[in-house]
Order: sequence, then structure tokens, then C-alpha cells
Amino acid sequence: MATPRRFLPSLPLLAAFEAAARTGSITQAAQELSLTQSAVSRQIRALEGQLGVTLFVRQKQTIALTLGGQGYAREVRDALQRISAASMNLRASPAGALTLGVPPGFGARWLIPRLPRFAAQFPDITLNILSRAARFDFRDGIVDATVRFGIPTRSEEPAVMLQAETVLPLCAPELRDRHAPRRPADLRQMPLLHLTPRPDAWERWLREYDVDDSGIHGMLFDQFSLLGAAAVAGLGVALLPEGLFQAELAEGRLVEALPLPYRGTEAYYLSWPRDRDDFPPLQHLRRWLVEETAAAPPEAPA
Repeated sequence: MATPRRFLPSLPLLAAFEAAARTGSITQAAQELSLTQSAVSRQIRALEGQLGVTLFVRQKQTIALTLGGQGYAREVRDALQRISAASMNLRASPAGALTLGVPPGFGARWLIPRLPRFAAQFPDITLNILSRAARFDFRDGIVDATVRFGIPTRSEEPAVMLQAETVLPLCAPELRDRHAPRRPADLRQMPLLHLTPRPDAWERWLREYDVDDSGIHGMLFDQFSLLGAAAVAGLGVALLPEGLFQAELAEGRLVEALPLPYRGTEAYYLSWPRDRDDFPPLQHLRRWLVEETAAAPPEAPA
């Protein structure tokens, strides 16, 4: 269904409005856009006339956004930034660019070291990586696909499983030697380190080995990289995926407090919006990730 033109203002009108809203000045907006003050004023008035809404309150030489104008400015700014990013991506990679959202630990410790193989196999695809502990929302239009940890539901976007996760209780050798744990319950006497995205990780591990899981306390960290560094520093025992901390284990900076692994029901999945299902760069990435995880499981954290 066609959208009425009054709700599709031209880019020059929106750019003039956004610049004036951001700077709070017609003069500064004109300087930024290389236009005259009168030209910027005319464009803003034309936008207000097209929308039938007053966007600025004008008092002498000053302007201030109306309440409606404030919300509109945020939306327009986001839209212009997305258009700018899309244009830069297209210019940088005419054959196709793909933005992938990943958990920080997975991205830094598992994905990035393997990306040279992807680049060699698909030199015409520019793969942009964004990372954060929180989930990406496809409605924001920021990413084309994400790697997520959990259990997809039927209502979610299309997804393909990459790998399950196994964690081990790891700590600094000095901490293990000092406490000398012999059975699972002995870990209750050691400082336990926690990951905020997995608040019940230790409770699950303790229940797995028939240990009382009540009253668990300890330091909190929001990323596995910080959690691992804290374990190396001797601050406590952390449940860490062995596959991501091979270097620390090989060098002896981390050891198993006890050789007792835990594998839950969650797994790592690549997911994407339904409207990107046939996007060629995503199809290539999907196949490549499945092949890579089959060859070398990520055992990756969220």
C-alpha cells in the first residue's frame, strides 16, 4: 500500500530539521549544511507545513523543540544514521555487506580468530561485527543476523543451531592448591564468581552434582572475558567454557578446581529476520558458521 507523500518528506527537509534540532540553532545548522539561515528556516517551515505539525517554538533569535518535535527529532536522527550507515556499507562493499551481532566472548575468543578463513573464502563480502551481552533486536535494523545463546521458541526468527556449551569450574592453581577441593560440596567453601547474564549458573552446576544450591554469593561480572581474568587473578572459581580458555589452561594460569563439567539444555544459534533469509551474504555466512562449529566447537559464552 502506497504511503501518502506528506509522510515521506524529502531528505533536505529532514536534514535541515535534524541539524537545527541537534544544535538548537538555525545559524549552526546553516553552517553545518553550507546553506543560508533563510534557506534552513524555509526548509523547516516547509516540513512543518507538509506534516501539519509545529516542530519548533520560535522566540526572537532562539528556537526550541516542541514536545512532539523532540520525539520526531529522535526518530529522524536514527533514520538518517541508518541511511548513512547503509550508504557507507554499500560503498565499502558493493557486492554485499553483512552486520553480525555476537556475544562479546564468542566474538573475541572464537569468531575473530577464524574470520581470516571467511575473508579468504568470501573476499567480496564485508562482514561487520557488533558485540554486546544483551540481545539484539532486529526491529532496530542494526544487524542482519545474530549469534544467540538459549533455546529458540517457535515464535522467534529462523535459526540454525551451531553448538551446545560445556563449562568447567576453573580457577588459579594457587587457589585450588590452597583449598584442595576433593568433592563438589567443597567448592561451597571457595569464592564463587558469577556472570550476570547467567545468574543461576552455579545453582545449576551444584544441583547437577547433588550439592545444596541455596545462598550462593560472590562477585558479579557482565562478560566472560572479565570473569576469566578474575579467575586467573585468583579471585575465585568461575564456570568457564573450556574451548574459549585453552590458552590459559595450556599455560597453567587456569586449572580445573574439579574435573566436573556441566552441559545445559541451551545452545548457540545463528538467527536472522525472515526478510533476510535469501540474502546471499547471510547464506554464505550461515553455511560457513555451521561448517566451522562442526569442525571446532565454540564452547562459547554469552
